[in-house]
Amino acid sequence: MDDMIIPVVAGLAGLILGLIISKISEKSKGNKILSATKKESNSLIKQAKVEAEALKKDKILQAKEKFIELKSEHEKVILNREKKISEVEKRTREKESQIQSQMDKTKRLNTSLEHKEKDLNHKLEHLDKKEDEVSKLHMRHVDLLEQISGFSADEAKKELVNSLKDEAKTDAMGFIQSTLEEAKLTAEQEARKVVLSTIQRVGVEQAVENCVSVFNLESDDVKGRIIGREGRNIRALEAATGVEIIVDDTPEAIILSCFDPVRREIARLSMHKLVTDGRIHPARIEEVVAKTEKQITQEIIEVGKRTVIDLGIHGLHPELIKTVGRMKYRSSYGQNLLQHSREVANLCGIMASELGLNPKLAKRAGLLHDIGKVPDTESELPHALLGMQWAEKYGEKQDVCNAIGAHHDEIEMKSLFAPIVQVCDAISGARPGARRQVLDSYIQRLKDLEDIAFGFSGVQKAYAIQAGRELRVMVESGKVNDSKAAELSFSISQKIQNDMTYPGQVKVTVIRETRAVNVAK
Repeated sequence: MDDMIIPVVAGLAGLILGLIISKISEKSKGNKILSATKKESNSLIKQAKVEAEALKKDKILQAKEKFIELKSEHEKVILNREKKISEVEKRTREKESQIQSQMDKTKRLNTSLEHKEKDLNHKLEHLDKKEDEVSKLHMRHVDLLEQISGFSADEAKKELVNSLKDEAKTDAMGFIQSTLEEAKLTAEQEARKVVLSTIQRVGVEQAVENCVSVFNLESDDVKGRIIGREGRNIRALEAATGVEIIVDDTPEAIILSCFDPVRREIARLSMHKLVTDGRIHPARIEEVVAKTEKQITQEIIEVGKRTVIDLGIHGLHPELIKTVGRMKYRSSYGQNLLQHSREVANLCGIMASELGLNPKLAKRAGLLHDIGKVPDTESELPHALLGMQWAEKYGEKQDVCNAIGAHHDEIEMKSLFAPIVQVCDAISGARPGARRQVLDSYIQRLKDLEDIAFGFSGVQKAYAIQAGRELRVMVESGKVNDSKAAELSFSISQKIQNDMTYPGQVKVTVIRETRAVNVAK
């Protein structure tokens, strides 16, 4: 038993000894690590102190540099302020010297004025004495004149005033008569000059349109394709465009008939596209016509824009620009409406310049004066009043609106532009060849002119000349004297004005001559 305990005790003692030895070795290792850590921390602290000292020195240097920089900037600001202050002081000294010089001049002027005032007072006293002497002398003369004439001063004044009134009336009547005659002569000459210079400065182009357009074909074979099976193509084309298409025996031609030039142009362009493309059937016809209508609408707008740009008119409403473009496809008495309106606008601008008025406003009124002739829908109003309503609706000035509405005397003229537009409209429409009338109605109008003249007593011969613009009347010298000739000319002109309808104006010339014939044998 004892033998077994001894080994166990020995084992336990060995185990305890091992544990003690391991603890001692661990403690020695911990002491080493602790000493190493202390050394490392001390070195880090020393290094941190060194870096902090270097950073401190760096910051101090930067602060010193910033201070020096701020100090130099402050010194510059102070120098600039001192410079400005010195300049202000210099200007102040200069102003003080100028003020001082002006004060010296003022003192000298005051001194001279005082001397002059004294002289004037002395002269006024002298003049007062003279005035008293003159008034006394005048009274003596008046008394003496009253004694000699036997009239008092008031009676003499009344007599003189009455005599002067009679003379003044006579002189005034003569002056008024001569002034009126001179004014009439001058006004007539100036009016002629303005109208002639206006007409001479405008070169006109004449355009005549019909209600029929001819569409030329390369061959007669195309006619059958345009007509289509049982006429379906031509019916579709007429229904889509509203134009009557006449296909007859005329070689290589088809006639398009319509009073509306826009629809006629749409039909012509559509037919050209169809013939060029070769595909002609109802569906294609409707498609091409729709595209052509859009093209014509765009072209109308472009024509309106080009027109207002060419005439130098700005700020026109888009609807009015479109209306101006539609004038290209309208005619009045065979005269293209757009060409007529452009011509009237140019004439108005020139005439307004000659008269010292605003030429741009006159051009505007001249261009728009016939916009009532191209309505979207039918209207019972005259074209002048309809055009005036449109101009007012789209913001045109009152002078322009009045000129549009009054150019055919439908309303009262309230501005100088209205008679200018009226005159220029007559000039453009009355040119020989500008407008076309039916031959029968034209000949009948000439006969009516001559018949009106023959309706008055004393008329020997009557001739309508210059395409009906002038009526020349020959009278018998024994029955009609000079004063009655002037009266006859006025009566015939009033009769024509009241009984007839005509474009422009008609000049009535009455000629009276006396002939004395003898034969020498």
